[in-house]
Amino acid sequence: MSPLAPHMPVPARPGPRRHGGGPGRAAGVALLVLLALLLAGCGSAASQNQNHYGGYPSFLPSSTLHYRNDIVLTGTARRPALTVEGDGVEVKTPRWSVLVTVSGPQVPGEGLPYQAQATTCTWVVTMSAATGAVPVSPADFTSIDDQNHVYRPAFVPGQPVPLAILRPGGTVRFELRAVEATGEGLMRWAPDGRNIVAKWDFVVEND
Repeated sequence: MSPLAPHMPVPARPGPRRHGGGPGRAAGVALLVLLALLLAGCGSAASQNQNHYGGYPSFLPSSTLHYRNDIVLTGTARRPALTVEGDGVEVKTPRWSVLVTVSGPQVPGEGLPYQAQATTCTWVVTMSAATGAVPVSPADFTSIDDQNHVYRPAFVPGQPVPLAILRPGGTVRFELRAVEATGEGLMRWAPDGRNIVAKWDFVVEND
């Protein structure tokens, strides 16, 4: 080349390509790591809460899950408890207290093609945690339907008849039966034969 030839620029050689995409790519990687950690934590919590179907979330205070805090109402002659069948009522009188649960009624059949106007109803009564001598008598239980008709259940024939008095610390379970109209009703307990202390709502149905 002649020393007088004009200088031709030499193109720069490309340097090695850098992988990583700069700050934007680094931020993306950090976000993916954070999401992975969060998903792992959720999976762990879910596995802990699936020990049984319908388990309570682990963050709830244990005191709020106590049976007596959630379901059991207090019933007195001055302020009778109103609950649904299957739930317990802690009945209190000046001389004793007792936990009472009424379940039912059970009926002879369901899914019948014809719904009778009345059917045989059986309730199960459980008394426990008595602090004194609690009277046990079917005469203290009455049921009413949505037309305010009163029914007086009796002990189920052939079933063990409980003692007339439940002693402190004892538990008794017995069945009561009556023929009652279909529809809504209330089972009531008046341990002195006059003053109702607890009521359980139920529905008689055979359809």
